[in-house]
Amino acid sequence: MFAVIKTGGKQYHVEKDQTLVVEKLEGNEGDTVSLDDVLMVNDGKAAKVGAPLVKGAKVEATIVKQSRAPKILVFKKKRRHNYRRKKGHRQHVTVLKIQDIKVA
Repeated sequence: MFAVIKTGGKQYHVEKDQTLVVEKLEGNEGDTVSLDDVLMVNDGKAAKVGAPLVKGAKVEATIVKQSRAPKILVFKKKRRHNYRRKKGHRQHVTVLKIQDIKVA
């Protein structure tokens, strides 16, 4: 069984016991979160596709870790003007472990 969920402006294909890195969600390590934006659920026999969401479906997950993604470099330059700016950025992320996929 798998589901397609939406969180942080992105879509993820998730299955039970999968570990997933998503944009920061509120909560502490060990907390349980419910992801209600389920776009599709497939149980192996039939698929339910929402318009836009599947009614009554949700994905239960546990927060494994609140962390930060690897650093990316942001570099600006204007040629022939001696203008250069270099800046680093690390996005806050949450590591989730999918516990259960529930369908109404």
